[in-house]
Amino acid sequence: MIPRVQRILETALYCADLAQTAAFYQQLLNVTPMLSGDRLVALDAGHGTVLLLFQHGNSVALETQGGLVPGHDGSGPVHIAFAIERAHLAAWESRLAHLGIEIESRVQWESGGTSLYFRDPEGRSVELATPGIWPTY
Repeated sequence: MIPRVQRILETALYCADLAQTAAFYQQLLNVTPMLSGDRLVALDAGHGTVLLLFQHGNSVALETQGGLVPGHDGSGPVHIAFAIERAHLAAWESRLAHLGIEIESRVQWESGGTSLYFRDPEGRSVELATPGIWPTY
């Protein structure tokens, strides 16, 4: 039997302006950082998942008491999607409007889910998605 993973635990975004991007996601998700510094901000992304925001170019290998964390980095246009309850879709639309975040696109998927797309301060595509967009969600 091949063991299956449970879920993606962490998603990392690399930021030119860590403070601005961290403030955006803290406000969007209505959370306070679990960890915050000039290298990294870690935010609760719900259901045991973590959004890691790294200062671009400052995620080199890190020696910890428990061992070496390998270096990593990334750039270019990327995408992130947050799962939301279908019943909360209108509340999220209101929240985005209240925060002055323009909805770039709204997609009603044939399989029944709905996605709202907008941009973060660094131009990344951010999605809020209801169940029904994937066979697994």
